[in-house]
Amino acid sequence: MKNIGENVVRIEAEALRALADRIAGPMAAAFERAVELMFSCAGRVVVTGMGKSGLIARKIAATLSSTGTPALYLHPVEALHGDLGMVVRGDIVLALSASGETEEILALLATIKRLRVPLIAMTGDEIGSVARAPSPAKAGSSKDSRTAGKPATGSSAGRLELRAKAKSKSAGKSARPTQSISTLAAAADVALDCSIAEEACSLGLAPTASTTTMLALGDAIAVTISEKRGFKEEDFANLHPGGKLGKRLARVESLMHSGNALPCVGPQTKMPDVIYEMSRKKLGVAAVVEGEKLVGIISDGDLRRLLEKRGKDVLDLTASEAMTKNPRTIAAGEFAATALAVMEEQKITSLMVVDGESHLLGIIHLHDLWSTELV
Repeated sequence: MKNIGENVVRIEAEALRALADRIAGPMAAAFERAVELMFSCAGRVVVTGMGKSGLIARKIAATLSSTGTPALYLHPVEALHGDLGMVVRGDIVLALSASGETEEILALLATIKRLRVPLIAMTGDEIGSVARAPSPAKAGSSKDSRTAGKPATGSSAGRLELRAKAKSKSAGKSARPTQSISTLAAAADVALDCSIAEEACSLGLAPTASTTTMLALGDAIAVTISEKRGFKEEDFANLHPGGKLGKRLARVESLMHSGNALPCVGPQTKMPDVIYEMSRKKLGVAAVVEGEKLVGIISDGDLRRLLEKRGKDVLDLTASEAMTKNPRTIAAGEFAATALAVMEEQKITSLMVVDGESHLLGIIHLHDLWSTELV
């Protein structure tokens, strides 16, 4: 059993290696064209596919959306019964079909062309091989392993051996003619080569290596576009507010206490009133504000130290006499992780949130960071 499992993984790994070679070589121009079309798309990338290709199409649409490229999945059958209205001028259609002859996908072509929506196809056609001529040493084996008139791939001898095995395993199966590319690939503005030497299924029937190749190519496109877009961690976090990364990259402004929840006193406020404000707002600290500008803070720790030093005379002091000047502050746009790092370094439990002119905007407390799973 482990040998079968190993073989499946090796076949799929070989399919991915061959895909990487095509992206770096004969398919480079088509890949770059597909990336450019999606990057400059004013609408959405509409990804469609049927069956197992449809499952991969859903994943590609989700990956594009989560990395900054608006995308949606369109079921081709549902599209034929009204959902085709989801596609509008300005969108791009990315269609997945291993054979390139999926009837439900081909039925969408007329509308796609009428709307003048660019079409990018992922099929099993060896389109990328057109730009690569076979070497003299491989010319004979290329002819033996393909139907006459099929362009050679220029792939390694090992890959040709795998293809020969695949043909022997699938003997007796019906196969579409290889003299020309598929209908979907021919109709596409950009046709991407997802061809494989063989499926990892021992019968050569179940989509395995082919769907893995489509998935990897979709990921390659999505990541390339996100890099081109300058997509950053904080952008990813904004699109994943409920995820662990989104929580870890939460901004201070989304967690801080502000408005009426802020415990604020003026410099001349007497200590009994300071204590009352601290108790009422339950943050263990009070900000001393003159106008809107932060001038100091008074914490529970400050009160304990003053009581130990001056006893009941503390109640005669004003906020300005008891406060700690120049407290540690943080900007509202900083990450929660940065706030936690400052608290740990300074051994404090809260930070004042200010703008560039030291105007108090809020307070972030250590307890506020619990929801981010940082604490």
